[in-house]
Amino acid sequence: MILTLAVPPFASGPGGVIQSIDFAAIAVPLILACAAGLVLLLDAFLPDRPGSGRAVGLVALGGVLAALAATAVQGAQGVERRTFCVPASLAADGAPPPCSFVADRFTLVFAAVVLAAGVVVVLLSMAELATGRVPVGEWYFLLLATLTGAVLLPASRDLITLVVALEVVSLPVFALTALRRYDGRATEAALKLFLFSVVATAVTLFGASLLYGVTGSVFLDRIALAQAGPGSPVTTVAIMLMLAGFAFKAAAVPFHSWAGDVYRGAPIPVAALLSVVSKAAGFAGLILLLTTALGGRAATWAPVIAVVAALTMTVGNVLALRQRDAIRLLAWSSVAQSGYILAPLAAVPGPGGATAPGEPASAGSPVIGPAAGASIAYLIFYAAMNLIAFAVVMTVARREDGAELDGYRGLVRRSPVLGLGLAFSLISLAGLPPGLAGLFAKIVVFRAVLDGGLGWLAVVVAVNTVIGLAYYLAWTARLFAPAAPEPGRTGPVPALVAVGLTVAVTLAFSVVPQAVLALAG
Repeated sequence: MILTLAVPPFASGPGGVIQSIDFAAIAVPLILACAAGLVLLLDAFLPDRPGSGRAVGLVALGGVLAALAATAVQGAQGVERRTFCVPASLAADGAPPPCSFVADRFTLVFAAVVLAAGVVVVLLSMAELATGRVPVGEWYFLLLATLTGAVLLPASRDLITLVVALEVVSLPVFALTALRRYDGRATEAALKLFLFSVVATAVTLFGASLLYGVTGSVFLDRIALAQAGPGSPVTTVAIMLMLAGFAFKAAAVPFHSWAGDVYRGAPIPVAALLSVVSKAAGFAGLILLLTTALGGRAATWAPVIAVVAALTMTVGNVLALRQRDAIRLLAWSSVAQSGYILAPLAAVPGPGGATAPGEPASAGSPVIGPAAGASIAYLIFYAAMNLIAFAVVMTVARREDGAELDGYRGLVRRSPVLGLGLAFSLISLAGLPPGLAGLFAKIVVFRAVLDGGLGWLAVVVAVNTVIGLAYYLAWTARLFAPAAPEPGRTGPVPALVAVGLTVAVTLAFSVVPQAVLALAG
């Protein structure tokens, strides 16, 4: 559906400029935004009864599923949609008009990952909110707002929309982290996340302003065109500042120190949200920036990405080795996984990985070559494997001492479904059979790094894979340790459903990895 609106006469012509908005293009974020508003209204007007919170949760879940269905329909159509475009009369001669919102294959893949993870987070939220310590309406509103920003970000094709979408992802998470009232640890986690994020946002905005000042445009494809000549020191500074801002979202070294305390203090569904949804949004923005706007400056940023990736996976794995707390271990494991996702991006200058200097990605769409495709594929595999662990930890932590790793001793005997599910998740993250999804993910990254000529980084990836085996297998061994069985104890139904869904998806990825590789390729 197309709606034409008359824009005030800041442009050319006596009657102003006619701006067309393609509502089919923005259907996914629009559905989520409407669902967020509906959730808030229902919470305000529904009678305060025991089942009202569950009804609000089901509405939120329905909104996420509807957005996921819209994403699937757009993907099946295979049509690239653009809206919020500069009128052709104002575009440069011979160049297609730049657009602020593009729903292409790249956008839909990231939207599908975010929304699938959102379904699991909503299910975990239903279990969290059953305690009655958290206001239901505010929780689901903030959660849906975060998902709205996360699906908007990969569609952003100008610096302004990119930064605004990044903040829409971030701001609700602060409140979600602190929404568990009278919990000092959650309040501390929210404050740390807020302070780090504010600094990262300021750095990102400073870099964006320098990039605009150097190139004279906020559109990513026009920024690529403006960099046909030799780079300037100001451009280099702008690139480094933008990379630093997105590195915070990915919890990459040296912007990782917030992860352990924030994951441990936040409610487990929020930790899962940070681990997958926020990370996916950060990597979507980073890939957009590098491949669409800065492909011609790969010689400047690729070595930095390689060093950051090596440090991130190493520091994350070393810190995870020392943990005795389940959530903290998952937090530092998540940092290490960010290093694996970053590694292929350092190989973008390799064949088919980036545009030539000064050549824009096709009319504002990112170039998904083998390198960027490997990062996206690893992110998809990782999201499924990691969400299993959070879903099981959510269930175990409610029933017993699930904070310490020793609290999981004998879980396979006490609760075979949860124990085997967590064991499968940990083995997959380690990259061992039968968790073939993790093995395929590691192979894809390793091959992309080698094809990019970064042999030293491939060695770092291999060494860190071995280091990761130590803590993943140590936790797995605890699950099978001798313990007296405790029959008849079950967890919340939504959390168990989340465990079943994530295990089924990871199994499917292990059997048919081509589905993921085809999406990311």
